[in-house]
Amino acid sequence: MIYLDTSVALAHLLGEDRVPSDALWDEVLVSSRLLEYELLTRLHARGLAKSHGAMARALLDRVALADMSTTVLSRALEPFPVPVRTLDALHLATVLFLQTQGQQLELATYDDRMAVAARKLRVPLASV
Repeated sequence: MIYLDTSVALAHLLGEDRVPSDALWDEVLVSSRLLEYELLTRLHARGLAKSHGAMARALLDRVALADMSTTVLSRALEPFPVPVRTLDALHLATVLFLQTQGQQLELATYDDRMAVAARKLRVPLASV
C-alpha cells in the first residue's frame, strides 16, 4: 500500500519535472482526506480548476481517503523528530495512525522535508 502525498499527486496532475511512474497508479493508494483539499485549493489558486478538475477528481477516486479523526489530529499536535509544516504533520500523523491499524505502507512524496521526517519515524519511502 502506498500513502500518496500531495506533492506526488500535484506533480502528476501538472506534469512537473518529476512525475511518478505509471506503475504507481496500479498500487493500492491511500491518503488523508486533506489530499482532496490541497489538490483542489492549489488548482483553484493557479486558475486550473476547469482544465484539470476532472483529472483531479479521477485521481482522487483512485485513492482511499482516511478521515482526519481526533486521533490523527491529536498526534499532529505532538512533536516530530524534525520540524515539520502543519499540513505535513497532518499527513504524517495519518501515516502513523494507519500503521497502528496494521497497514503496511510506504510514503510517496517529493517533499524533501517530509521524507526526512518519515525516515526519522521509520516510515518506508516509495520509489517515485
